[in-house]
Amino acid sequence: MDAPPRGIGTFVVWDYVVFAGMLVISAAIGIYYAFAGGGQQTSKEFLMGGRRMTAVPVALSLTASFMSAVTILGAPSEVYRFGAVYSMFAIAYFFVVLFSAEIFLPVFYKLGITSTYEYLELRFSKYVRVCGTIIFVVQTILYTGIAIYAPALALNQVTGFHLWGAVVATGVVCTFYCTLGGLKAVIWTDVLQVGIILAGFSCVIIQAVVIDGGISTILKDAYDGGRLNFWDFNPNPLQRHTFWTIIIGGTFTWTGIYGVNQCQVQRYISCKSRFHAKMSLYINLLGLWAILICSVFCGLTLYSRYRDCDPWTTEKVSAPDQLMPYLVLDILQDYPGLPGLFVACVYSGTLSTVSSSINALAAVTVEDLVKRRFRSLSERSLSWISQGLSLLFGALCIGMAGVASLMGTLLQASLSIFGMVSGPLLGLFALGILVPFANSIGALAGLLTGFAVSLWVGIGSQLYPPLPERTMPLSLETHGCNSTYNGTNWMTTTEMPLSTSAFQVHNVERTPLMDNWYSLSYLYFSTLGTLVTFFVGMLISLPTGGRKQNLDHRFLLTKEDFLSNFDVFKKKKHVLSYKSHPMEDGGTDNPAFNHIELNFTDQSGKIKGTHL
Repeated sequence: MDAPPRGIGTFVVWDYVVFAGMLVISAAIGIYYAFAGGGQQTSKEFLMGGRRMTAVPVALSLTASFMSAVTILGAPSEVYRFGAVYSMFAIAYFFVVLFSAEIFLPVFYKLGITSTYEYLELRFSKYVRVCGTIIFVVQTILYTGIAIYAPALALNQVTGFHLWGAVVATGVVCTFYCTLGGLKAVIWTDVLQVGIILAGFSCVIIQAVVIDGGISTILKDAYDGGRLNFWDFNPNPLQRHTFWTIIIGGTFTWTGIYGVNQCQVQRYISCKSRFHAKMSLYINLLGLWAILICSVFCGLTLYSRYRDCDPWTTEKVSAPDQLMPYLVLDILQDYPGLPGLFVACVYSGTLSTVSSSINALAAVTVEDLVKRRFRSLSERSLSWISQGLSLLFGALCIGMAGVASLMGTLLQASLSIFGMVSGPLLGLFALGILVPFANSIGALAGLLTGFAVSLWVGIGSQLYPPLPERTMPLSLETHGCNSTYNGTNWMTTTEMPLSTSAFQVHNVERTPLMDNWYSLSYLYFSTLGTLVTFFVGMLISLPTGGRKQNLDHRFLLTKEDFLSNFDVFKKKKHVLSYKSHPMEDGGTDNPAFNHIELNFTDQSGKIKGTHL
């Protein structure tokens, strides 16, 4: 269908009412949990919800946290420009959840830690812990800046709101309910926000299907335009998105987020049992798939609608990330309130991400820095400090949004940051959990090497971005544009570069280093950092006394961590079977895997962290 002959709509009173209603309810949840049950009396209550959360709300919260405005705005424009190969992330998400639930969760949960970086000190040393904490804080503030900037950009384009007024409003609301209500407020606002995100997507999809005359029309248009490119098996690691870069690179990138990132780990270890913690991850997978399907279909809808008259090429929008708000005001202008619902949907993605980041930043700062230095502080004092830190980090994240405005397209910028920083951290945790002979010297050497390599390729790709033959954008047409339609009332008040950053170096002769090393797919940044950290850590640990350690087996992933998955079904038999043949399952002389571990029970009546 050609572009319509009339201009796009504008925000009306009902849109503002719907949007404001979402903000008010989110703030009200924070106020409720500030006072419910006596309020946040201890730092554990504030940061961990008292470890009494159940699987379903935590699962929805996990989904909301990183399915942010970056996804809601970035993924559809990604599909519009590069095709539906993006949907292969569905397979990557499955592996991410599997690895997070079966490798990282068992170890973190049985140790009962608040900050994942506590594990690094227990397993290695305090220096490794401090390095991990500092890297996490820098990464999270960077990412959160992008997450705040994304919806502010959408609001600026769709409603004419002042861009930086919207940035500050986002940060203030998040900081408000985080500071008052702690983790419980964060999780329950996330539950609300997942519902709003799905409702916003649904409105766009239903109306687009009605206008285009059915799903089959949209799919046919997408097929004719080369957008249904699901099966690209080119193994070239320099090509931006193929089946392999998404499955391998996407798995490493998102495992760094789900498996070891404090924002996510803090949620599932707040569950009342390990069974609930694991279920929260597996239920969350359904939420990830639902939002992925919605965002991919919205991208195909964008193409079907504008296949003959691309709004970006004709400068009706100034950046690809503004295409979704443009579509919303185009097709929903006759339904007051629905454009407001979509902007609330975008805003919900941001609130959930920013609030989880602020809460996690407060948690690691209290656990890893404040408690270590001031051991005599009371729980009440720590609770007040946690709230003060939430305010501080909220302000820092708002400031970081200014830097985010220089970063280029949102989706790639955010995943690049996570790849560069999460990769080495993922390698570090995998080293500790999977390699019994890894020691602190190897861990520190591996982390620093992996981080250096990740930053080298990541920053290089920002300065000297890959050429179009590597990114392979699909064609966009303008031959169907009505010349009278160019005088649109669309407001392009914020300039954003196409797929590069404001730091790009221009007019430089291309070298082999730029065309190969710096052109590596951004999804492989995390893979590279993880593998370098892991293997350098192993190699350095061997000659520096790693095999002479006498480790507590709780710091490692053991066979019993997997077997305890079945405790839910046969509790008593499971314990008896340990005692019936304790010697046969030892399997190695390494004390970390000695058969004695099979009878380990702590004072609270847990075996390997699972309630009996």
